[in-house]
Amino acid sequence: LVNSKMLFVFAFQTGHTTGPSLNNDKLYKFAYSAEVYVDRVKASLQKSAGYRISSGVDVNLLWRNPDNDDDQLIKITIKDVQVENVNERPAAQNIFKGKSTEKIIRKEYLQALQRPIVIELVRGKVKTFYSYQNEPGFTQNIKRGLASLFQLQLHSGSSREVDISGKCNTTYYVRQDQVTKIKDLNSCEIEKKKFTSHNQILDVGTKGTSATVYVLEDSFIKSIKAEENFVFVLNYRRKTGAKIVSKQRLELKSVQAGMGLIAAKQVAAVIKTLDPNYVAMPLEAEPVKSKCKKCPSLSEHWQSIREHMHPDKLSKPEAAKTFLSFIQNIRKATKEEILKILKSESKEFLPQVVDAVTSAQTPESLEAILEFLDFKDASTSVLQERFLYACGFASHPSETLLKSLTEKFKGDVASEEIRETLVIVMGALIRKLCDREGCKLPAVMEARRLILNRLEKAKKDDNVQMYLLALKNALLPEAIPVLLKYAESGEGPISSLAATALQRYDPSFLTKEVKETMNRIYHQTRKIHEKTVRTTAAAIILNSNPSYMEVKNILLSIGELPMEMNKYMLSMIQDILHFEMPSSKTVRKVLKDMRAHNYDRFSKIGSSSAYTGYITRGPDVSSTYSLDILYSGSGILRRSNMNIHVFDRSTELHAIQVVIEAQGLESIIAATPDEGEENLDSFAGMSAILFDFQLRPVTFFQGYGDLMSKMLSATGDPMNVVKGLVLLTDFLQEIQLQSGPTASTEFMGGLAIDISGGMEFSLWYRESKTNVKNRVAIFVAGNTEVDSFFVKTGMETTLEAETALDFISTVQFSQYPFLVCMQMDRVDSPFRTHTTKYESLPSGRRYTARRGRAATLAGNEYPLHQENSNMCRKVFGSRSDSAGSWF
Repeated sequence: LVNSKMLFVFAFQTGHTTGPSLNNDKLYKFAYSAEVYVDRVKASLQKSAGYRISSGVDVNLLWRNPDNDDDQLIKITIKDVQVENVNERPAAQNIFKGKSTEKIIRKEYLQALQRPIVIELVRGKVKTFYSYQNEPGFTQNIKRGLASLFQLQLHSGSSREVDISGKCNTTYYVRQDQVTKIKDLNSCEIEKKKFTSHNQILDVGTKGTSATVYVLEDSFIKSIKAEENFVFVLNYRRKTGAKIVSKQRLELKSVQAGMGLIAAKQVAAVIKTLDPNYVAMPLEAEPVKSKCKKCPSLSEHWQSIREHMHPDKLSKPEAAKTFLSFIQNIRKATKEEILKILKSESKEFLPQVVDAVTSAQTPESLEAILEFLDFKDASTSVLQERFLYACGFASHPSETLLKSLTEKFKGDVASEEIRETLVIVMGALIRKLCDREGCKLPAVMEARRLILNRLEKAKKDDNVQMYLLALKNALLPEAIPVLLKYAESGEGPISSLAATALQRYDPSFLTKEVKETMNRIYHQTRKIHEKTVRTTAAAIILNSNPSYMEVKNILLSIGELPMEMNKYMLSMIQDILHFEMPSSKTVRKVLKDMRAHNYDRFSKIGSSSAYTGYITRGPDVSSTYSLDILYSGSGILRRSNMNIHVFDRSTELHAIQVVIEAQGLESIIAATPDEGEENLDSFAGMSAILFDFQLRPVTFFQGYGDLMSKMLSATGDPMNVVKGLVLLTDFLQEIQLQSGPTASTEFMGGLAIDISGGMEFSLWYRESKTNVKNRVAIFVAGNTEVDSFFVKTGMETTLEAETALDFISTVQFSQYPFLVCMQMDRVDSPFRTHTTKYESLPSGRRYTARRGRAATLAGNEYPLHQENSNMCRKVFGSRSDSAGSWF
């Protein structure tokens, strides 16, 4: 007699069978279990939340194709179902204690679960899945998960297979009587809700794996062990995350005598004989979602959280937390429910409601807000601006949103400022949609054409600036020649704006033509340019892989520039060396030439400066701050620029930029303007970038008359640039577990922000001061949940922090070189994290395990260069000495 195992090996080696084969007249009795665990990423499974479903499974062969041994009809029956904790737990913490399976699952659902299914296996793959129609989706999915386990091939190789997870790339590795099946979960085609944040740093990193190991005996399955792992981590804080582990086990316990085969030539005849109520159904999981029975309506929820959204509380973590919970509820609401709140709320709360409704980014919320806002009414411009800024920060904007804004822009808009903001936001949406391979979408193509065509036809400076700001957000490659034209040929603010727009492009887009133009601007080979434009041109050259001669020519120019520009350029070069920027190697090579590197050139006096330093350096992300400040020769501020960048190994995020610019202020102190700046109008204003989104600039004053009236009526209070609630992290992924249940992971991060800035003059103290205040609070909420309809298990994670960052520059211009003190301070910053693991039944019985941590990050005055520290001591030491003298 030949050993049955040898027969099996011989069979699949010779190609007789390519799938498992059941013996006739036999009943195979298996023990089955499906386990789910939810916990922190690095936590041990022994303390995880979760549950186990265990049962017996009977399998028998109903029919074998007389013309093809590899075409089999198999009946699978689930029996003796039990539900229990996945880990042992004291009785008081066991939600299943004292409850029978019938009470946990409900009688009708348990009966459905135990009705047999039939699968047709052809060459080891499930060709057809037969079950009863109108059964609950969750019981069908548990059966689909069990049926999918029986799908395998007995030779190594890869193919695309359909199972409960959808159509997936699957690879088999066969070694003697063991088969390992690896499923690439990223390749699975299945309808599941998913969206991610726009920037990778603000997003959630994900990883999913699936492996199934089969042990075979006597040409059929002896045991199956399947495991899926899903890991989710916040990219900017990888300690905050969650994992889901799903395990299935099927083990053969005995083989008994069973019923004989059904005689028939076709599958259909067998099914009809067995039970005509059987219908062929997809093996792919069907969508299942538990309904919330006691959830409050949108209006009820809003009333319960409303007080936390008061304007005076907007820089607190509680405001950000409330903002996120409100968005979650809006996403489930109808257009009518949303409109009801919009139409009934008071003026002080409406801006926050608009922030949340817009950030929800559902078709219903967009329809509601567009119906509510009237762009022909200038009296509601505050709400229109909040709506537009929330659009600009959208985590996953739709083509419909851009199309709606384009239509609004082409229509009547009562407020000119809102009209400007509209097109600036359109630019931001173009970039976000293009980043997601949506550049060819009709709405994106139309918006691109509109901005470029109208810029070409624009006559007024205000209109030109408006479209340039849109291009500064859009970062279209085809806009580079247009920006070059305005940077080199434009006047004053237009030239400066075009140059800063080019500065935002990735260096890979900065062609030879761009660098040639920037060199002409810096060295003024065609016309005289303002210092602000020239220094921006120099920064572009030095940040885009400059050649040896480009660096050398810039260094040789130091000493021939206006006094303060000399000092600024020198400081920029020193910052490149100090911070080891990419061009530092080339700069060091040039400095070996004594014509470029000598005492005369490197000893220029002045007060302008540029400095970069680290705020944090961590394993996940690092962040830097840069402060640069440029003065006119008379000691009046021309530009102060504060930047915060966050970056990881592959991505960078321009978190904050606040620029204060001033010009034509020399008349206040009867000073002489610098070369090329003799005819500039008096002006001061502020421009901000927040999370890669350029906001509409704010004007402090325009013209000499406006300047004098504001100086005489000044209160010293800063002007608000942006205040509101921003949805930073917005991640949702639904997952179909192979064992049947549906899982979902949601991470949302809300930012409550208040940025303001001001500029003051004191003729009495002979000084000017600029002040930029940044108040921020962040709240991140994550919820990872497995929903089996009759039991839910999951983990909630929260993280909250608040801080304030102030940048103050004080200038005393009674002497030259004038005294300049720059300060960048951060207050004490509280930081809290909480984790709650839970299991719950529909009856309300619930188990929770909580843990938390609180800490305070000590306040800090960020170090700048030593020269600044020395000057600050002089400024604050001399102020008291000069209090009694006249300017």
